[in-house]
Amino acid sequence: MAGKPEIIVALDVPDAEAAKSAVRRIGKAVSFYKVGLELFVAEGPPIIGLLKDAGKRVFLDLKLHDIPRTVARSVRSCARYGCDLLTVHAGGGRDMLKAAAEAGAELGSRRPVIVAVTTLTSLNQNDLHEMNISRPLQEHTLSLGEMAVSCGIDGLVCSVWEASDFRKRLGAKPLLVTPGIRPAGEAVGDQKRVATPAAAVQAGASYLVIGRPILEAADPAAAAAAIAAEIAGVTSAFGR
Repeated sequence: MAGKPEIIVALDVPDAEAAKSAVRRIGKAVSFYKVGLELFVAEGPPIIGLLKDAGKRVFLDLKLHDIPRTVARSVRSCARYGCDLLTVHAGGGRDMLKAAAEAGAELGSRRPVIVAVTTLTSLNQNDLHEMNISRPLQEHTLSLGEMAVSCGIDGLVCSVWEASDFRKRLGAKPLLVTPGIRPAGEAVGDQKRVATPAAAVQAGASYLVIGRPILEAADPAAAAAAIAAEIAGVTSAFGR
């Protein structure tokens, strides 16, 4: 679990102009940004270059999920863009996860950190039942995560609800990226398994992915700074 917990702002915006505006308004309060499907499909690789040129780190959240050969090649392609953190989907299975990890290892210093998405924070137990997954959500998520780490994947994307159990089972080394973060009193939107920044730190999160509470704030820089202060306070209290 490298370093102190850190905010990643989710640039869930429609185009480059909106992304540039968000980064400009947030300023120096945040140095790490997530580029997901919406923005990447709209703008392609140049959006990563734009963020890197601004001195930001990039979490490319494409949730790669395909046959092993295709995912391995995609990992190599994503590395050429200069992303720092990259997602694959644990649901792709053991062979796919191993192929992703091996492709990353071959890249040397150009290698992005690879994390595996376990169970989306928009899903709950009822959703799993509709997909004919009968085991409890917690058990399902932990099983996917343990498999991914055993295949050489660097860390996991999981809700705060599972993070503490992952820490107990996997120790301090794997990165844990926790989306679905909402400051107390914020609307949850389309997320079903959410938690506060303080709860994420206590659970052992490495990175807290936060979008709307910062992007939609009247003063995004102040909102980001307030959340960072909350994280720092809890981190200090827990000796992290």
